[in-house]
Amino acid sequence: MEPQPLDNKSRIKEAYLDYVLRKGVLPASVYKLTRKLGLPEQEFYRYYATFDAIDRELWADFGREAYSTASKEPVWTKYGTREKLLGFYYTLLEVLKRNRSFALQSLRRSLHRMPGLTPRVLDGLRQEFEVFVAEILRAGRQTGEVATRPLLQHSYPRLFWQQLLFVLGFFAKDNTVNFERTDEAVEKAVTLSFDLVGRNTLDSATDFVRFLVRR
Repeated sequence: MEPQPLDNKSRIKEAYLDYVLRKGVLPASVYKLTRKLGLPEQEFYRYYATFDAIDRELWADFGREAYSTASKEPVWTKYGTREKLLGFYYTLLEVLKRNRSFALQSLRRSLHRMPGLTPRVLDGLRQEFEVFVAEILRAGRQTGEVATRPLLQHSYPRLFWQQLLFVLGFFAKDNTVNFERTDEAVEKAVTLSFDLVGRNTLDSATDFVRFLVRR
């Protein structure tokens, strides 16, 4: 069966990404991009308001691809919460390495503006990532890998998003071969976060205080 031709929206998105990957810069104008595709300029504005809108969609696509790829691994269902998060991070990094010119240019253009705040270009990725994290943490509480802390656990997805922002920022500045330092940063960041959300000394102390109060 022959592949179906792409619709105009997909053609525009692919042409944009291809241009950034080859040139390392944004297209000079919407007009020049659509002209190369043999489309009128107004066709672009049927789907996107600006090039930034394509960026947002591409980042969401990268997150979906990383999750889809990682979750299809035969061992995924045997993974605990920590391993699933690591699997997602490492797979996302591989997706970004394949699209490094776009990813690095986009991150360097947006992350430095307001450190700690989510650049609008990452909004779609953030929303779906936080849903994913909430789901694996919920499973982790059921197995005991993640401590149940009713006053804190609702904020965990946002905190893990800050962790992913840290990873993306590290990736954008990493000049080691094949981004080896970023892989190390992921391992250390995830280990620390699960030391914090797992049962630890604080939980043992809290349990002891509850025991004393119930006497």
